[in-house]
Amino acid sequence: MDAKLNAPESDNGIRSIVVVEDSRDIAASIRCTLEHQGFRVRVATTRQAALDLVLDHPPNLVLLDINLPEMCGFELCRVFRAEAATMHVPILMLTTRSRKSDKVLGLELGADDYLTKPFSTRELLARVNAILRRSDGPDERPAYDDGVLVIDPWAFNVRYEGREVRLTRKEMRLLEELARNEGRVMMREVLLDRIWGLSDFRDSRTLDVHIRRLRVKLGAPRLIETITGIGYRLIGSRSRPD
Repeated sequence: MDAKLNAPESDNGIRSIVVVEDSRDIAASIRCTLEHQGFRVRVATTRQAALDLVLDHPPNLVLLDINLPEMCGFELCRVFRAEAATMHVPILMLTTRSRKSDKVLGLELGADDYLTKPFSTRELLARVNAILRRSDGPDERPAYDDGVLVIDPWAFNVRYEGREVRLTRKEMRLLEELARNEGRVMMREVLLDRIWGLSDFRDSRTLDVHIRRLRVKLGAPRLIETITGIGYRLIGSRSRPD
């Protein structure tokens, strides 16, 4: 299934959000808040309903509760990231868990952000709008082509030495950010903030995990250089010494 053919669509410019929450009261409150801001909202209170809503009609954003009956939110996140139609749909996890290890796991599985209950309406809207703004970001960036690595953000396509490389949305964003700053060291804090918005969560292993996956998928371990204790640098063909 081609992910581009199943990309999230908006009706007359209205963004769609699926709320996966087993508490009907909480779900109703979130729905009311989001609809008041002009979003089109659908609610799923069970595993199957979530799969049907999200996979059949991919939204612009999924609000995913972790503590669900039948299947935890982590497993649903893994399912959504494995499907071509939803692998690039932003996910905001909602949970009563506040342990850092849970946050790391959710982000490593592909979640875009993590909001701990109880949360205020203002904070929820701020996170939702920030994620949607970031998901629109690649359209404003130029394509990258150094003769070896080619990045086309509009077609969501990456090729390395002529070979197509399938990346997740976060991996694409990270690679694109490194490519836009080719040859320059990108500090860990800057990458975490630009890609994940984690200005207060900079000791996360999330960045390292995504860098490792990029190296494996590209088949080029030396393309992205580790600057110990500082960050990472992409060494493209244009920035390599002759």
